[in-house]
Amino acid sequence: MQLSDIKSLMSADLTAVDDEIRHQLHSDVPLIDQVSHYIINSGGKRLRPMLVVVGARALGCDDDAPVKAAAIIEFIHTATLLHDDVVDESALRRGRRTANDVWGNQASVLVGDFLYSRAFQMMVEVGHMRVMDILAEATNTIAEGEVLQLINTNDPDTTEEAYLTVIHRKTAKLFEAGLRIAAVLTNQSQEIESRLASFGLHLGTAFQLIDDVLDYSGSSDDLGKNVGDDLAEGKPTLPLIYAMKHGNPDQTKLIQDAITKGGLEHIDQVAEAIKSTGALDYTEKLARSESEAALSLLKGLPETPYRDALAALARLSVDRNY
Repeated sequence: MQLSDIKSLMSADLTAVDDEIRHQLHSDVPLIDQVSHYIINSGGKRLRPMLVVVGARALGCDDDAPVKAAAIIEFIHTATLLHDDVVDESALRRGRRTANDVWGNQASVLVGDFLYSRAFQMMVEVGHMRVMDILAEATNTIAEGEVLQLINTNDPDTTEEAYLTVIHRKTAKLFEAGLRIAAVLTNQSQEIESRLASFGLHLGTAFQLIDDVLDYSGSSDDLGKNVGDDLAEGKPTLPLIYAMKHGNPDQTKLIQDAITKGGLEHIDQVAEAIKSTGALDYTEKLARSESEAALSLLKGLPETPYRDALAALARLSVDRNY
């Protein structure tokens, strides 16, 4: 099953999610409308909200309860993107200029705040205290992950463990929350809820690991951002951490200096060091291990096209070039 097959299966649900997003974006302040519509409509994969709805359908849900929850997840994700691009001073995302590059940092930060606050208004509309608890805890954890990543920036002594802590909190947590909500909305047992949440955590981890591989092996056209952005920002991702540990002294020193200073002055030499040390293969292998761990958690769920879609999303998290 390919992504196009999943989108076809979920066509009505995804349309409903998009309708909910556009409805909830409305503001009497024109700049908020402009910026929020720009970033929401900028070609994202909608993977996180898709997981909420597919997960709920796989668990037998046949109503529209997951739609608003899916839209909330996308609002939280989009708010983090707006803030991330300001912190990272990014100028390109999904092949388009970032909102901060178009409207400036102040507008991006404030519209990100609007999306966060609107997400919490929508949580109240859902009227489910457990859902509010999950999303509030996830939002706080993501913020902690962002701060941890900031602390690690330009620090070549960052360990693999520290890196994984960041991506579990910053990226995988929202995947986990979305699948946990799918279980809660369908009144599943604690055992099923935990399994679905763990599925989301493993899938989200695999997804971020492959993103970090593609930062050194993909193309700008496929990625919709500049190759080497993480290095330019001084972020010690796993390919860099592994290459520093397993490279020769010159390679280690090269990467240490590149992380400390940031920028892309030595991107070609760094990319060659990453390739020659097997860092990309190591990172991809870890991603595939996470994907397989996610797949194992689907055993025992009813055999439906929606369970197949969840399995396909776990596989597609690693088998992609964008």
